Amino acid sequence: MRARIRLEKEYRIAEADPRLFGAFVEHLGRCVYGGVYEPGHPHADPQGLRRDVVALVKELGVPVVRYPGGNFVSGFRWEDSVGPAAERPRRLDLAWRSTEPNLFGLNEFVAWTRAVGTSPMMALNLGTRGTEAALDLLEYCNHPGGSAWSDLRRRHGFPEPHGIKLWCLGNELDGPWQVGQKSPLEYGRLARETAKAMKLLDPTLELVACGSSHGRMETFPEWEATVLEHAYDYVDYLSLHSYYQNHEDDPAEFLASSAGMDAFIRSVVATADYVKARRRSHRTIHLSFDEWNVWFHSMEADRTVQPWTVGPPLLEDVYTLEDALVVGTLLITLLKHADRVKIACIAQLVNVIAPIMTAPGGPAWRQTIFYPFMHASRFGRGTVLDLRLDCPGYESKKHGPVPYLEATAVDDGRGTLTLLLVNRSVAEPVELEVQLGGYQGLSALEHQELRHPDRKAANTRERPDAVQPRPAAKKPEVEGDRLRLAVAPFSWNVVRVATRA
Repeated sequence: MRARIRLEKEYRIAEADPRLFGAFVEHLGRCVYGGVYEPGHPHADPQGLRRDVVALVKELGVPVVRYPGGNFVSGFRWEDSVGPAAERPRRLDLAWRSTEPNLFGLNEFVAWTRAVGTSPMMALNLGTRGTEAALDLLEYCNHPGGSAWSDLRRRHGFPEPHGIKLWCLGNELDGPWQVGQKSPLEYGRLARETAKAMKLLDPTLELVACGSSHGRMETFPEWEATVLEHAYDYVDYLSLHSYYQNHEDDPAEFLASSAGMDAFIRSVVATADYVKARRRSHRTIHLSFDEWNVWFHSMEADRTVQPWTVGPPLLEDVYTLEDALVVGTLLITLLKHADRVKIACIAQLVNVIAPIMTAPGGPAWRQTIFYPFMHASRFGRGTVLDLRLDCPGYESKKHGPVPYLEATAVDDGRGTLTLLLVNRSVAEPVELEVQLGGYQGLSALEHQELRHPDRKAANTRERPDAVQPRPAAKKPEVEGDRLRLAVAPFSWNVVRVATRA
């Protein structure tokens, strides 16, 4: 099949916020214990952090990491996680019915973020706790000294403030599965008062209010409207969460998932802007898509896990090529909404529905979804262009018409233009022509593709490199302002072009 993309250098969506390529570490399953933290492992440093995991996180290039949850945070007592590790209490975590030993806590997490070169995005417990505990935690983390909580941090061996600037006001508090579920009115008022108090301590904080747990909630989008009616003047972002499944084993329908993400984002933007208009406000609320991924492989296995253990194997999806292509389309969709989506966190980072897997005492390896995320993080930083795509498509049962090609383009401002592409077709290649308006002196740098004859191919401990990116068989051709290339069936593609203004 043939397709055409037209773009102009001056037709821009927005500058992509680097925090679009964030991640998520929750005290869930083996994400922390046996993931980022495993004392006694051959690659562990003196603090118990796995150096092999640190290296892979650096390779991904995540600029922000959300912590400590997730559902876990709605019962979290942060004071349990600081001070001498041997004196910390063991607690029962109701969210995942596990035992939390509190050996890896707040200060260890901050030290880990510095080791991997990222920044913390701290979530607050507004489920079983409230404004007072949030203020105590903020004071502990960020106040220089001379107060009860800041001096306690100093006694714990951290004389300098952590300087955490990005905070989530709870997690999924519309959900009946959540400890401390709230009505929209209850949560909206709690979020407002907590945000107001936190900004009295530090007006430079960035605060994220909870949006709906997903777009299928009965209260969506009334939840967003009610919460923002109360908290609009005090928060900076509204959160979105969504996970994608292929229970029917229908690749065409699964690869249309990004159309659902696109519709979800547009609905939340419309709701936020409706509240803006009602309030006659000049402020614009941006979005934090701080939980997203493919998640469905492990659900049956999770039902057999023994409760109240430490670091049980929960949500350990083994990802296929098919999943990687869906993740690629989701990343492209986030970039196409860079004008409003400023933060996004793939959930999660290690072992739990994650791009990185580890074996206890053994190796760490890259799952298939590692590669599109790494490519987008590496090459998706710059100006996202507002391209026009002309491509054949198909009819999705859930999402309507979907083109076979998903695409975006990012100009890094330093002489390189990157095209990120997914061919949804299982069988047909796409002969693509790209018209690059406003660019001169074009030359093709590379065309990397992620594909495999088996759409269910996965990377495992035994075969960690079964699916990995490789140079395309044929380099793109450049003629004037036109770029021509072949996009293989069922593939993720990174095409980089050198430009001269």
